[in-house]
Amino acid sequence: QVQLVESGGGLVQPGGSLRLSCAASGTSFSAYAMAWYRQAPGNQRELVASITTIGRSNYADSVKGRFTIARDNAKKTLYLRMNDVKPEDTAVYYCNRGVGSGYVFFPGDTWGQGTQVTVSS
Repeated sequence: QVQLVESGGGLVQPGGSLRLSCAASGTSFSAYAMAWYRQAPGNQRELVASITTIGRSNYADSVKGRFTIARDNAKKTLYLRMNDVKPEDTAVYYCNRGVGSGYVFFPGDTWGQGTQVTVSS
């Protein structure tokens, strides 16, 4: 049974930093592209960043230059480093296991439960 568990969310002030983690179990982590999504109240879930099996990353324009996605295959863990956060980054953040070869990210059906990030002074 595949399980993704996000952690690291919380309350952070504008301009601050946060690191999210997504621990995977029951799956071959290294064989899949992975991604972070977020969903703010009243909004659709949106792709924030993705990373392929060979470490190639892509970012939404709204977070480019501020967020960094990374993976540790030995620990089966996906990370999202969030710097210079803004109030509009407030959302529930989810990790997603991709499907396909892993050389390009295609969203799959496996999601974590999410972790809340609130940016406020």
